[in-house]
Amino acid sequence: MSAVPNSSMAVGGARRVVLATHNPHKVEEFGAIVARVRPDLEVVGYDGPEPVEDGVTFAANALIKARAAAAHTGLPALADDSGVCVDVLGGSPGVFSAYWAGHRKDARANLELLLDQLSDVSDPHRTAQFVSTIALVVPGPDGSVLREETVEGVWPGRLATAPSGEGGFGYDPIFLPDDQGGRSAADLSAEEKNAASHRARAFVALAPLLSALER
Repeated sequence: MSAVPNSSMAVGGARRVVLATHNPHKVEEFGAIVARVRPDLEVVGYDGPEPVEDGVTFAANALIKARAAAAHTGLPALADDSGVCVDVLGGSPGVFSAYWAGHRKDARANLELLLDQLSDVSDPHRTAQFVSTIALVVPGPDGSVLREETVEGVWPGRLATAPSGEGGFGYDPIFLPDDQGGRSAADLSAEEKNAASHRARAFVALAPLLSALER
């Protein structure tokens, strides 16, 4: 993905917001969610340096990423830090979801390790939540920070004993949302997931903040 120039306006006059991730799945998902409320906003990807995510909460890590993207591009920046929080594991993997099986960031290995850890846990005790914290950082023309905000969304459910579905990414194949009739997050269409997910729920709280951005 090409670098984002230091300009808040895209070709055609649409205002741009940079999403602080190198994950194209997240860029696509955020773009679809943002378009529902601000079709004039274009969500663009970020290919700048990755900051060290040394926060111990979703909010801390989201702000670290959004600050870095805003400073690098000069654009308003969004960043999501999210993960699956399993009740019987005391809320883990939580902020360590992407690295649960090690620093390789291997999504399949993370999923398989979590399933193995829960292999003897019965269904009533497999409750979990997908949690998303979204940070918005608006930079000033001189490189200062004009505004910082964080919002949170929670998608309750439980973990399956085996993967299901071809869509989604990460832990989606083993997460069974409470509101989806036993289907995994990976069984949902992109439209269904974008309407119900933890990110969609966080975005409900984020939407008024985006509305306040310059048009």
